[in-house]
Amino acid sequence: MTPSPVSSTPILRRTLIWSAGAALVLAVIAAGIGFAVAGPQGLWSGLIGVLLAFVFLGITGGSILFANRWFGDPLYVQLFFAIVLGGWLLKIGLFVVLMIVLRGQPWIVPLVFFLSLVAGIAMSLIVDVVVLMRMRLPNVSDIDLPTVNPEDETDDGGASAAPKQSD
Repeated sequence: MTPSPVSSTPILRRTLIWSAGAALVLAVIAAGIGFAVAGPQGLWSGLIGVLLAFVFLGITGGSILFANRWFGDPLYVQLFFAIVLGGWLLKIGLFVVLMIVLRGQPWIVPLVFFLSLVAGIAMSLIVDVVVLMRMRLPNVSDIDLPTVNPEDETDDGGASAAPKQSD
């Protein structure tokens, strides 16, 4: 597989990988605290809260990575925004449906669920900041610089094509 020419791809990949690892750690912590506070119902509430935070935040990164596959295509910009907007619409629709379904469930402890969801979102933001601080991204990216100085080129006679300055 050839590396993507889009400079955001390695950052998004690393963010998703680190977020998955941090979500696993946070899920264990949320499940343990949830179980200590409210028993098995708290355990499930903590796990579901962290899982939903990771899934919703992963949809955005995943949709951008997926859209970057069309970089260089004449319709790249349109495809990129269509895919990313589609991911956002999917998240909104999925969030509304899941909140309606989970609202009345007897095995959900609302406070544990809410706090684990907020902790998952905060964890994702912290991972984003850490990854962006550690990754090196040039100020100007995704461009091709010239390899030859036009002033150094010579004409057919071997003399410099650039005009000479008089003293």
